[in-house]
Amino acid sequence: MIERLKALVRRRWPRLRLRTILLATLLFVAALPGVGAVFLRVYENTLVRQTEAELIAQSAALAATASALWPDAPPLGAVAAEDVAPEPPSIDLNATPILPERPAPSRAAAPPPPRAAEAATRLAPILAHTRQTTAASIILLDGRGDILIPAGTGGSFAALPEVRAALAGGTETVLRRNGAYRQVYWFEWLSRAAAIRVHHARPVTVDGEVVGVLLLSRSARALFRGMYEDRGKIAIGILAIFATLVLLSGLLSRGIARPIEALSGATREVARGRGRVPDPPPTAAIEIQALYADFRDMAAAIERRSRYLRDFAHSVSHEFKTPLAGIRGAIELIQDHHATMDERERQTFLANAMADAERLSHLLTRLLDLARADMARPEAGTAVDVALPIRRVADAQRTPAFDIDIDLPPELPRAACPEAALEAVLSSLVENSRHAGARRVRIAARAEDGAILVETQDDGPGIAPADRERIFEPFFTSRRAAGGTGLGLAIARSLLDASGGDIALLASERGARFRLTLPAA
Repeated sequence: MIERLKALVRRRWPRLRLRTILLATLLFVAALPGVGAVFLRVYENTLVRQTEAELIAQSAALAATASALWPDAPPLGAVAAEDVAPEPPSIDLNATPILPERPAPSRAAAPPPPRAAEAATRLAPILAHTRQTTAASIILLDGRGDILIPAGTGGSFAALPEVRAALAGGTETVLRRNGAYRQVYWFEWLSRAAAIRVHHARPVTVDGEVVGVLLLSRSARALFRGMYEDRGKIAIGILAIFATLVLLSGLLSRGIARPIEALSGATREVARGRGRVPDPPPTAAIEIQALYADFRDMAAAIERRSRYLRDFAHSVSHEFKTPLAGIRGAIELIQDHHATMDERERQTFLANAMADAERLSHLLTRLLDLARADMARPEAGTAVDVALPIRRVADAQRTPAFDIDIDLPPELPRAACPEAALEAVLSSLVENSRHAGARRVRIAARAEDGAILVETQDDGPGIAPADRERIFEPFFTSRRAAGGTGLGLAIARSLLDASGGDIALLASERGARFRLTLPAA
């Protein structure tokens, strides 16, 4: 099911520009505060807690007033600074349960005590003026939970949980549904606080005894009314968000989108064989600048490879043309003069054609070796004892007229190079020394700077200074007349390069001196 859904999305997903994706992402992030304020009720919860804080402040002031005016109550003492402890709001619109609408008061068990009735008479004007200003419902209960104010209401709220908590000496705030609420606007369904009232109960204490309870309730400020009243602040916030959005869009455009578009255009020009990869813009991100550098290196490598292939194709055609021309000439002579040609001449031309054919076969074999070397890849975990292929090459190539000396340290790190590749390279170097007329070759190895260096030194005539720069080029040889293909050193370099190694010609007063650099395992 999930795979089918992914396939459907992939088929229907539109092709979007990078600028569009970045802009959509920024717009989404910019809209998150507003979405969170409405759907996660962050802003609305703040409004409800603000209403509770106002009720707490009002009830605290009224409770202190009631305690001071209660009949036979001692004067209120001063409050020490260390005893000041603000009472924080406790309700959470997302976590606090919403109770049903406050029920009608139950029947009172008995008339109110005389002191409570006298206190109600004293407090009635104060509560009335407070109610007129705050628009909050204020009810004064006696120590049993019976209603004192409003006068003449009668009944008891002792069964309410918030009243029970206050009669026990604590304060309690609850959320209750507002039965008088009627929806006015269709979008008011977004507001959870529109149909609730905040109810707060606080005890009135005299000499540490709860003698009454103040029960206050009020509807929280409506979400959209609050947003309207705070429209200035909200507008400034929106403008600040969009200004930041424009700034970020510009930074992302200059740092990501524009450099990538420029790189894309330059890459197409390079693919057509024109232009080059430009320098990265200074405002581009570090990763984009690294991408420019990688593309520039890749373009340079492709150009080098293309030039190599062109030169290689030219050299191949030249190398094949000579023996093919010889074979063709021999065949034409035999065809044209077959009747007048004696057997000795015929065998001479056939032998020349056979020699050219063998040269072609040898060239093809070496070309295949070069192709395999170019396509070789390093093998993970390769660890070769360098001494083993060196000794095998020395044993195989040593003759009475051609000596090979070996100079190896007692302990030598293993090399991360295939054993067959190292043996082939050393065999090629020793063979070249033999064909150049050397009578002795010395092979030495040592570890240095995390690599293994293998050097070969012969006592032959050496390499002419004019040829030193070209000896690793394919088909370059000074022994063409003797059947040399000029591919041995090119194959050796490719074999070592596949393993991260290298081969170099070193300066020498006599003979040819080569150094192989092998990575340590």
